[in-house]
Amino acid sequence: MSPLIGSINNSWWEIQVIAKQSLEEQIFWRLQNFGCQGMASQKKDGQIQISSYLPVEKGSVLDLAALSLWLKQDAIAVNYEAPVTQWTVINDEDWSSSWKQHWSPQEIGDMLAIYPAWIEAPADLGDRQILRLDPGSAFGTGAHATTQLCLEALEMRLWGVKPEDKIVVADVGCGSGILSIGALLIGASQTYAIDNDILAIKATNHNRQLNGIAAEKIWVAEGSIQDLIAHMPEPAHGFTCNILADIIVDMVPYFDKLVGENGWGILSGILIEQVPKVADALDAHKWVIATFWKRQEWACLTIRRSEY
Repeated sequence: MSPLIGSINNSWWEIQVIAKQSLEEQIFWRLQNFGCQGMASQKKDGQIQISSYLPVEKGSVLDLAALSLWLKQDAIAVNYEAPVTQWTVINDEDWSSSWKQHWSPQEIGDMLAIYPAWIEAPADLGDRQILRLDPGSAFGTGAHATTQLCLEALEMRLWGVKPEDKIVVADVGCGSGILSIGALLIGASQTYAIDNDILAIKATNHNRQLNGIAAEKIWVAEGSIQDLIAHMPEPAHGFTCNILADIIVDMVPYFDKLVGENGWGILSGILIEQVPKVADALDAHKWVIATFWKRQEWACLTIRRSEY
């Protein structure tokens, strides 16, 4: 079991949601807001099954019924078939087994290998950096297409960076801290991370320790993008933002304060059909899309300041 999620309880709600794969990130967001702790997913034939966990003392059957209704409303609002939600009570030992059996090591790009904290990494991974992760309830295990795209985009941006370059990366909506840690392993010297969920802050600090990264290398706090900008001593060289498209649109007016004149950004959590809306917001604030990557139904945009 994740050290972050210990409980005096010995019983949990196991909540399973079966839906179209396109709804994965929306469902993760809804479950996280509901207070679920630990999430894993399995995909098959265009469908996804998401398993999530909640201490029984944190929710009643009526609460879970309300969650099921919200998930249906979320899907219908974007013209998708309503997901199927079911739940059962399990004990601590079952919770631990369920969480771990759904997640295995994964190589991403050319430079990283993501390993769950409870699995020993082999010694023959070549030049790949091992990124240890125990996400707890925070989003970001490396299994989701948007996380993979962001890590690969970071690899492209930071390829060949040297310590003396002192590259600084901001991480907006850090979740488990996977993008901040990945940036440091690839070559960045400093990251600043923010999230509006205190559990994400705990997860980021825990994962930083798992990877042997000094505390001063990742500044992380609960707050908003404005709070992040206010804390940073100077603008970053680049930033990552892997959250929902509508939230990204709302944040675009602040991007120019987040990075310097030649700064860049990596955006994901965006469905392909939502790209035009994000592109319009970027254009209105003098940002241009440098590259557009896609995987499954998800898009990743790397952006830079417009010259005009």
